Amino acid sequence: MKQTVLIYAVVTGIFLWLFAGILPAGAKETRILFLGDSITAGLGVEKEAAFPAVAGRMLKQQGIDNVAVINAGISGSTTASGLSRLKWHLKAAPHVLVLALGANDGLRGLSLEKMAQNLDATIALALENNLCVILAGMEMPPNYGPEYTRQFRQTFRDLAEKHGISLIPFLLDNVGGVADMNQADGVHPNPAGHRQIAATVLPYIKECL
Repeated sequence: MKQTVLIYAVVTGIFLWLFAGILPAGAKETRILFLGDSITAGLGVEKEAAFPAVAGRMLKQQGIDNVAVINAGISGSTTASGLSRLKWHLKAAPHVLVLALGANDGLRGLSLEKMAQNLDATIALALENNLCVILAGMEMPPNYGPEYTRQFRQTFRDLAEKHGISLIPFLLDNVGGVADMNQADGVHPNPAGHRQIAATVLPYIKECL
């Protein structure tokens, strides 16, 4: 009888140990969700050359091995798709969200008020699910006019302040407008540009880990 009880206790203990995430390394894995557009997706470069994958490798090179990168970039996407896409990706139980949407809204001259509402709802859902949120700010070319470009830039700052989240002032810092960092279209980063973006994003991700 005592032997049976002992065996049961051992089996139960192992079961709880496994499902509490103490044994498997994967259970402690930090999943980083990059929700963005063609820049996040890595349009024109290999998937492993896109900045989310590069950032993941940089973390591992710095000894942070327990991370998994989820690249949820879709070319041409605007902030209108952010909320529904986040709901879907919550199935993967991410811990960190790098929200990099808004560039296409600006380039298409869409309503900045609506863009703000879309980003606000996406951020709110992420925070409700206890994600560490990093908002990637963008800039518009000067030909869009000083007022539109100013309001566009300020939208990201206002949202970051409202929600108390980290803001990357300009995702394409040292990349946007730099010929050597971009493909022939002058818009999408080449592998060197993606490495620079990853270096820009990396410190913000590390704050969440």
